[in-house]
Amino acid sequence: MGDENGLPGSTSGRPRRPAGGRRLPLRTVLIIVVFVPSITFAPLLASGMNQLFTQWQSEKAQMDLATTTVGRPAANLFFSLDQERRLTAEAQANPRNASRDKLDKQRAVTDKAVSVFRPLATLDAPNAQEGLTEAVIRTVRGLGLLDQQRRSVDGGSASEQKAFDYYSGVIESDLSVLTALSHTEHGEVGIKAQTLVDLFWVIDMLGREDAVLARGWNTGHLSKDEWDLVADAIGTKEHLLRSRVAPSLLPNESQYGTLTASKAWLALTALEERLVTSGTGGETGQVSLREVSGAWRSSVDTISPQLLQVLSLRLDNVSKIGYAHAKTLFVVFMSVSSVGLLALILVIVTSWRLTAVLRRRILHLREEAQELQERLPDVVARLGRGEDVDVDAEVHMVEPTPDELGELGQALNLASRSAVLTAVRQAEQHRGFQRMLQRIARRTQILIGLQLKKLDEMERKHEDPEVLEGLFDLDHLTARLRRYEENLVILGGGQPQRRWRKPVRLLDVLRAAQGEVQDYRRILIEVGGEPWIAERAVGPLVHVLAELMENATAFSKPPTPVEVRAASVSRGIAVEIEDRGLGMEPEQYVAANALMQSPPQLDVMTHADDVRLGLYVVARLAASLGLQVTLRTSAFGGTRVIVLLPTSLVVERPRAVPKPAAVPEEAPTGPQPHPQEDAPPQEQSQLPTRSRGRAMAHVTAPATESPDQGDAPLGPLPQRVRQASLVTELRVPADRDEQTDQENWAVRDQPSRSSATIGAFQRQSRRSRTGDDTFQPRQDGSAEPGSPRTEDQG
Repeated sequence: MGDENGLPGSTSGRPRRPAGGRRLPLRTVLIIVVFVPSITFAPLLASGMNQLFTQWQSEKAQMDLATTTVGRPAANLFFSLDQERRLTAEAQANPRNASRDKLDKQRAVTDKAVSVFRPLATLDAPNAQEGLTEAVIRTVRGLGLLDQQRRSVDGGSASEQKAFDYYSGVIESDLSVLTALSHTEHGEVGIKAQTLVDLFWVIDMLGREDAVLARGWNTGHLSKDEWDLVADAIGTKEHLLRSRVAPSLLPNESQYGTLTASKAWLALTALEERLVTSGTGGETGQVSLREVSGAWRSSVDTISPQLLQVLSLRLDNVSKIGYAHAKTLFVVFMSVSSVGLLALILVIVTSWRLTAVLRRRILHLREEAQELQERLPDVVARLGRGEDVDVDAEVHMVEPTPDELGELGQALNLASRSAVLTAVRQAEQHRGFQRMLQRIARRTQILIGLQLKKLDEMERKHEDPEVLEGLFDLDHLTARLRRYEENLVILGGGQPQRRWRKPVRLLDVLRAAQGEVQDYRRILIEVGGEPWIAERAVGPLVHVLAELMENATAFSKPPTPVEVRAASVSRGIAVEIEDRGLGMEPEQYVAANALMQSPPQLDVMTHADDVRLGLYVVARLAASLGLQVTLRTSAFGGTRVIVLLPTSLVVERPRAVPKPAAVPEEAPTGPQPHPQEDAPPQEQSQLPTRSRGRAMAHVTAPATESPDQGDAPLGPLPQRVRQASLVTELRVPADRDEQTDQENWAVRDQPSRSSATIGAFQRQSRRSRTGDDTFQPRQDGSAEPGSPRTEDQG
């Protein structure tokens, strides 16, 4: 024992609290759970969202500047100044040349490009690339001297080299703008854009060559300085193409290979080599242009459009890569934002919901405690009815928590689960025993079926009355044993296996049930009319009636009779079984009727000593057939059982079944003497005898033929012949003491004679109904549906 702080020596009975000091109230803990995660998560989410949004916005703005806002005006200005540089050089070299008109037109185009580019100096672009604004301003400043330079060229005051240097300087400033545009935050875009800038420089170098060479077309030679400019341009262009452009080409930029392999490019390359070679070998200070003057212009005019196509294709690739990455950033931003906001909302909502749930825990625990005392009896009752019970589904587990409520919930969990588990285990043990019981009973039924088949074969082979008497008694005992084995199957949760394919008369059903009772001689049967029973109900009904007749004979003192009466009623057929025993107490009748109304899942182990196990069998079979079985006090002091067969089990007489033929009449009630030894032979032949496989076939009047032909048509059922089994001295005239067609059963003092007669009558009945009395057993030992033994003995 210890106190609430865990110190020894305390005698307090309260559970110990965890060490660590005073606990916060539950409501305070719930508030902390709700707000602390939300307050912590919200700034982190906002920071991540802001970073992604800023990066996306920056890359998107930079791509817009590089492709449209600044990049396009800068590219147009570059191409305009390049053309104007060449045309200016041609005009200065030959003022009377027709290129003057082209120069004027090109100046107008350049003015348009300049007018579009100038406003970029005041562009407000917070996300612009580093150095872009300075490059734009420097270019606009250079463009401010454009008009002055043009006037100097037109007036002749500007030299060719001065004009060349001016245009080249402005173009370099414009290229610095394009270079700044290539420096984006996305590394891949920057690398691909640098190649694009290199292509602009290649075009610039080619333009420089063209502008310098334009000076010497009229004179046919270049000065040493001019040759140096051309050689530098050629070397720079070749370096850019081989070292920077060619290695960075994309798979779809195959036009570059087409360009460099074209005849115009090869011709241009050859001309450049001649220029470089001629300049290195000359000593006069001048370079001759005679070898290149003819093919230069056509080669440049052919290559320039193709080179622009390669540049345009690279520009498209850079734009796609840049915008694709910006789009990816936007998708990531939206996804993170959506997921983050949903997570934040989920945290808040979930925390709030958990708070509400925890606040209801105390009430829930109280409800669980109240439900426990109601749920456990219901679970036990369901297990008793044979239903499957899922322990996890039936036990409402209370979520354990490390506090007082959690300890109480854990105690409830343990109590509920232990009780249900114990009940389920007991039910599983009971079902396992039932399955074992069924397997044993099924195997025993197979042996019983083989025994019945063997008895039938022996009855066909022997004609000795004494032997037949013993065989018939064994046959009767085996039939009863089969019913007892079926009881085990039914008590084990199974159903009887005997089946019929055709309807059967109720009288035959009652006789079959009577034949399965030990003291069958005490049973008197009386049937009103000739009702027929549906084939599906014959087997279970025979079993039910046999059990009730067995109980009636077992609980009534011999030799008192057991009366069985059957008659049609408005709701079907009523069968009454009445004995003259001691009966039962009123509460026992109530319990028995309740059992018939709702048969429980019988625990055979707990009812092993119950002498009324047959009532459980009756209740189970009656429930499966829809029979109504009622027990009440008899007027004789015993028990009267009423079995009501519903109309669904009653059928019309089959058309193919003929009316019953006359059968040998049983000996009347009371002592019957043996036939006189000195009686005439024809009179002694009137006694029941058995021919092979055709018992009772010749027990009718002498004039009646015995249908012994194997291929004869099916005859009618055997009918009783009045006094056929009596000697001459005991017979009475036919007009005296008329009797009904129903057969009366009474206690006899010659059981050997009665058992032989019943066995013979049963086999003659089989022969008349089926035409063959061979016995065909199933694999499980029961008779084949529709076989003689099946239909006679159920």
